[in-house]
Formats: sequence, C-alpha cells, structure tokens
Amino acid sequence: MTHSDHYIRVTGLDVSYDGFTPAVTDLNMDVAEGEFVAVLGPSGCGKSTLLHAISGVVPPQSGTIEIAGRPVGSGRGDGSVPIGYVLQEHRLLPWRTVAQNIAIVLRAAGVPDDEVDLRIDRYLNMLHISKFRDTWPLRLSGGQRQRVSIARALAVEPAVVLMDEPFSTLDEVTARVMRQQLAELWEESSQTIVFVTHSIREALFLAGRIFILTQGPARVFDTIEVPVSRPRRYEDPRLTELEAQIVEHVMDEWGYGATAGEDAQR
Repeated sequence: MTHSDHYIRVTGLDVSYDGFTPAVTDLNMDVAEGEFVAVLGPSGCGKSTLLHAISGVVPPQSGTIEIAGRPVGSGRGDGSVPIGYVLQEHRLLPWRTVAQNIAIVLRAAGVPDDEVDLRIDRYLNMLHISKFRDTWPLRLSGGQRQRVSIARALAVEPAVVLMDEPFSTLDEVTARVMRQQLAELWEESSQTIVFVTHSIREALFLAGRIFILTQGPARVFDTIEVPVSRPRRYEDPRLTELEAQIVEHVMDEWGYGATAGEDAQR
C-alpha cells in the first residue's frame, strides 16, 4: 500500500459522546488521496462523531487518526492538513452578506487580503450563485444557503472536505441538483471527500466506495466498491439494483430484520 492509498487512516478508533458513552468503537478505515468515499449508517449510529474525530474537534479515547501521515490533533494550528467542513445546517451569519460570510473564514485561514475576493468569486461562480454575492442569507432559499456553505468550505482550498448529510434538509429536486453539482466539482478537483449520509442511493450516486457502519457504537460493518462509471444518473437501474442489495445486506445488522419480516406477513 503506497502512502497515498491511506491518505486518511483511522485505526482502532474509540470515541465517546461524553467520556463515558461510546459512539465509535474499534473503527478502521483508509481513504486514498483524491478519493470520494461515503460513510453510510442509520441515524444516531455515530457518523457525525466520526467526522468530528477526523477533523480533530473531538479527541479519541483510543486509536489513531492520520492524514497525509500526520496524526490529527485535538485542535487547529498544529500544522495538520487543512480541512473543510460542511454541515446539515449552513450556519451562515445572518448579519453578514454571502461574500462577508466566506471572507471571515478565508481570513481566519490566513488567505492574503488581495486573494480573498478572487477566491469568493471563483467558488460562488463554481456553485452558480455569484449573483447572490452581496445578499443577506435570510433572503436565500435553503438550497442557495447550502451552496454558500459548500463554497465557504471549498474556498479555503482544503485537502480534505468532510460533509455531514449536507443535503438532508433540502427538498428532493434541489438535493438532486446539489448532488450533481458536487459530483462535478469533485471531478474537477483533487480534493479528498468523506461524505456522511443515511441515504443509500445518495451514497451510491456520489461515492467510489462506501463504508457501511453498524448501529451505534459505530464500527465498519462492510466496505462496498461502487462499480458504476461516471458520470452517473440518479435514476440508473444499476444503482437501484445495488441499493436493493445493500438494503437486504444491512437489514439484520441495523436491527430491522425481524420488523421487516413481520411487516411482510401483514
């Protein structure tokens, strides 16, 4: 295995919610540089906690996390690889315009002042929202606000982008547009993306590999390669077939086997 094959390496990871309640236990995963992977699991299984640990926000109880061969610390400013984070909630400051929201993050990341406007324009253009540059967030739709959130994360030009169910609060049509745009952005970049979701179809559409987690405390139950070439169509019957296979595969592991059987008999 070359260095780039385990650009992100998580080994024997144990993380708790509060120092006592386990959220992640003995979790192992490797992500190659420039890879788009999905982390799939039922609600509440510990997916978000895993991202918090990879980002360095939450320290592990045991185990190790390395990015580009460097241990991930419990805080920033330790020389670690720059990470972009996109959450379910956009968390834009309502008293700042779109451009100002992005500028705050860029300046905090040490981007030179003479480059800030160029970065803002570039990423707003990439996400087709440049006309909202001077708009207040509350005047935007949910999808537009989430595009700004993604632009804000990408504008610092991180090596790793962590995404925590960023489209789960959007209507399905908007979410499909956003997934397509994200897939296109990734194709154009060299960024490594770890995308958390509880949607099997979303994971299949976006990712090259899927890490399937158990019910909490989370560990990796299985890893699946997505054998569908890009660009993909959300309605591709091959994705439908794979989705059905994964549902059957995880039914017992996620604790729904007995319930599904009872429902089928009704």
